[in-house]
Amino acid sequence: MSKLVLVDGSSYLYRAFHALPDLRTSRGEPTGAIRGVVAMLRRLVIDGNPDYFAVVFDAPGKTFRDEWYPEYKATRTPMPESLALQIAPLHELIRVEGWPLVMVDGVEADDVIGTLVKKAEAQGIECVISTGDKDLAQLVAPRVTLVNTMSNETLDEAGVVAKFGVRADQVLDLLTLTGDAIDNVPGVPKVGPKTAAKWLEQYGTLDNVIAHAGDIGGVVGENLRAALDWLPQAKKLLTIKTDCVLPFEPAELVVRPPDAPALKNLYERFEFRSWIKDVPEPAATVERPASNVQREDTAKSTPDARRPTVERNYEMVLDQPAFDRWLAAIERADLVCFDTETTSLDPLQARLVGFAFAIEPGRAAYVPLAHRYTGAPAQLALDTVLAQLKPWLENPRATKLGQNVKYDQHVLANHGISLAGVANDTMLQSYLLESYRPHDMDSLAWRHLDVKTITYDEVTGKGANRIGFDEVAVERATEYSAEDADVTLQLHRLLYPRLAADAELRHVYEAIEMPTREVLFRMERNG
Repeated sequence: MSKLVLVDGSSYLYRAFHALPDLRTSRGEPTGAIRGVVAMLRRLVIDGNPDYFAVVFDAPGKTFRDEWYPEYKATRTPMPESLALQIAPLHELIRVEGWPLVMVDGVEADDVIGTLVKKAEAQGIECVISTGDKDLAQLVAPRVTLVNTMSNETLDEAGVVAKFGVRADQVLDLLTLTGDAIDNVPGVPKVGPKTAAKWLEQYGTLDNVIAHAGDIGGVVGENLRAALDWLPQAKKLLTIKTDCVLPFEPAELVVRPPDAPALKNLYERFEFRSWIKDVPEPAATVERPASNVQREDTAKSTPDARRPTVERNYEMVLDQPAFDRWLAAIERADLVCFDTETTSLDPLQARLVGFAFAIEPGRAAYVPLAHRYTGAPAQLALDTVLAQLKPWLENPRATKLGQNVKYDQHVLANHGISLAGVANDTMLQSYLLESYRPHDMDSLAWRHLDVKTITYDEVTGKGANRIGFDEVAVERATEYSAEDADVTLQLHRLLYPRLAADAELRHVYEAIEMPTREVLFRMERNG
């Protein structure tokens, strides 16, 4: 099924503005919100790989709601000047990036999004709305999902019920009863989400709540009866229109190649130095982050491969006492690098074959769990090991590190484990520092550590001769997987200080890239 990703531009803009410090160029031009928005959009486009994509903003000027209700949004505080100055440059940058920018005169962004969603649904296209605006929850449907890149929240139909206490088709009625203070649309005084949800659970719809207003006692009942004449107008104002006339169709919203000269000029103007190297030269293409699970042998053209200098102590864990020792060491460690070995490169289908852990450079272990070949040694039971590891894996205070952790997160989810406490991902660190170069672990190890790592192809073979990882001898699997975890830990110790030395990059990494990784995981998980 094709996928349309619609970004609520204003939501991104405000959240990036408040998430990042007041970044400015050497000339004093504010750029923090621009940097934050574009960083999030880059991740959505690269990792989300949507078939159709658009960033939707409000067009300047009044809309039909202002005609209906002159006080609409009248209480909003003026936009900070430093943010207002970034809007036009951001729009320009989005356009030259090749991303569709949508603004329709007289129509709010929410209504544009609502109309595009309905059109896409009718055409069998899955929709993902990236926003922090609760009003858009009224659009959630079987093929329509909301994601929030800042809070890591994903709202499908079940998520709406969990968050609001009502179904998606009842969200509008709930918002009407509670009102929207941001847009200056009053609801019923002293009625909050819990009371509104209770009424809707009992009566089903706003119309039925109104019909039974005389049955509701207390102060809230009196307030409800006093608001009866206003509620239809409030609902009208809060209803997202899905039938606006738009000059384009969802299928026209495709990502185009960037305008390289203009893009380079804007990156230079905004002093986004780490991104200037991404801009393709004529007849060149921008390299995208590579996964650590499908890796290339980056040293194959160099016969004199450099060897590791860190003394290695890798352990194959086959019995319970050895595993207990490692589990205790993991639980004591301040930061643990972990890696999974699996049955498939498809994260949604992969099942665990083994775990690797590294707690300091050169010290790592591999726990084989499901190697199946003639002569394979007895291994610890998968269910037993997962039961012991689950509290640590799901502990948000147990800090973890990995390379392309999103893959491992999917694998663990396949086994009913909700990974938490991921503090760092070396693939994302590399992407921020050198986004124009390969980010697979083999390339990073060769480039930064002078280490020629064991490649996936060397372990499993190629083409028709490739075997599953569960058929790899446990001794060879230990060399390969423990090395993965060890090298990733060493890469983190080298890359993170470089990234942290740049305040701008560090904020983008911590406030945008890592949270966006979680959102992309949820998007992929939900189909």
